[in-house]
Amino acid sequence: MSNKVFGISIDCADAAAMARFWGAVLRRRIAEGATSEEAVLLADDQATSGPRLAFHQVPEAKVVKNRLHLDLITDNLEAETLRLFSLGARTLRGVQGAAVRWTTLADVEGNEFDLIAG
Repeated sequence: MSNKVFGISIDCADAAAMARFWGAVLRRRIAEGATSEEAVLLADDQATSGPRLAFHQVPEAKVVKNRLHLDLITDNLEAETLRLFSLGARTLRGVQGAAVRWTTLADVEGNEFDLIAG
């Protein structure tokens, strides 16, 4: 017997808004019945990669850095960064190393994620 990742759950203030943002970012469909309390991004043949993402409304606000974040990789960092800005993301910081480059961004509720140049 073994385990595999079924999905990732993300606490938020507005599950439907988060699902719309991340659905656009990842080009995934939102499951029927999404509300401000609960919403799911499907991981089916339309999804390009990764597990299903579930968003759950919680009463408390985000106050510190995430303990877990998503790493996205793109073949065009500049163009994809502009697309994510148009969806509501904002830049927190950029990192340029000898062999790697990425930008740490925040989603519509301030959760950090990285966009890596691939």
